[in-house]
Amino acid sequence: MKTKKSEGEIVKETQSPNTITTLKKDFKSLGITAGSVIIMHSSLSKIGWTAGGSVSVIQALMEILTPCGTLIMPTFSSGNSDPTKWENPPVPQSWWDLIKNETPAYQPKITPTREMGSVVETFRKWPKVIRSAHPSLSFAAWGKHAKFIIKDHKITSGLGEHSPLARIYDLDGKILLMGVNHYNDTSLHLAECRSEFSGKTYVINGSSMMIKKKRQWVEYEDLDNNSDDFERLGIDFESETNFKPGKVGIAEARLISQREIVDFAIEWFKKNR
Repeated sequence: MKTKKSEGEIVKETQSPNTITTLKKDFKSLGITAGSVIIMHSSLSKIGWTAGGSVSVIQALMEILTPCGTLIMPTFSSGNSDPTKWENPPVPQSWWDLIKNETPAYQPKITPTREMGSVVETFRKWPKVIRSAHPSLSFAAWGKHAKFIIKDHKITSGLGEHSPLARIYDLDGKILLMGVNHYNDTSLHLAECRSEFSGKTYVINGSSMMIKKKRQWVEYEDLDNNSDDFERLGIDFESETNFKPGKVGIAEARLISQREIVDFAIEWFKKNR
């Protein structure tokens, strides 16, 4: 199990601190421009020590994108899901019913993210950011297309056709991987939904939700998602497209066409699963 780096360790790895100014330069070098539609996955610690932390990262991106652009992040709350399926960590069976009966209902403005990182948790509380209605697989968005992307996120399509991922595809958006690799790329789950491969299955999940102003535990069916081979898929994609990563701070960073990698992944899953 990987241990989280201390701030002191991050300082020692950093030759010069990141700032809004340096971050804007790095993001522009990747190809981010005004009006872009960007879904970001990030690790703040990997880019080196940053003056202003997650606020600087978000502000730098927003200043480049301008209100004509759109910024999206996954704001998953995995603690509001079926405890019988939990693995990291699992909980005793004797707890299951209590968790289902007592977990507060999902509320977009209140429910925190879980293990999504400080950039995401800061973003979800940012002014004019809106969050989708899915109780465990929500997304948050800011900018011109935020409402189009966030609306109508179906509970039975957490990462599929009726999710923000599909709306980003419609808009020909880009994926920004900052300090993380393709294992963290949620857009590849959209490809899972669109592909046909051996072992593709659906499962019953559950979450606490507000239904007619009352808290209820709601069960629903969705695709059994699996990201175990995403990193290998990403390596193959980069090899076939001759893609070269850039840098944000001291970390590798990737700006990729979502349509291009999703279409690639649909065929890759057919051949490799």
